[in-house]
Amino acid sequence: MIRAAPPIALLLVLGACDGGGDPVQQALREASAANQAAATRTTAEMQAAAQTPDQTADQAYVAKMIANHESAVATARVALRDSRDPEIRRMAQSVVDAQTREIAELKAWAPTVAPAN
Repeated sequence: MIRAAPPIALLLVLGACDGGGDPVQQALREASAANQAAATRTTAEMQAAAQTPDQTADQAYVAKMIANHESAVATARVALRDSRDPEIRRMAQSVVDAQTREIAELKAWAPTVAPAN
């Protein structure tokens, strides 16, 4: 009986065969790595927030959205660096502009009501 390789093992084998020559594939790998790092950081931040009894739902939301926006900006910067498609570059620049502004707004936010103890 032939056993199917687990999907993750298959991806690792295929990735090793690629050689990294395709710039689109490389950009996708880098964007995926940036997203994974941001998701991991966000998960750790949310777990830490869950252990902090004085953090409100608002504060947890702001922390998660900052991490989410930072990931989107990192992904868009990869597209700006590697894409030659004018529409993709326009969309990526729009993401960088809007999400950078929103990150600043989120970081400037302060709770208006002290958390209940």
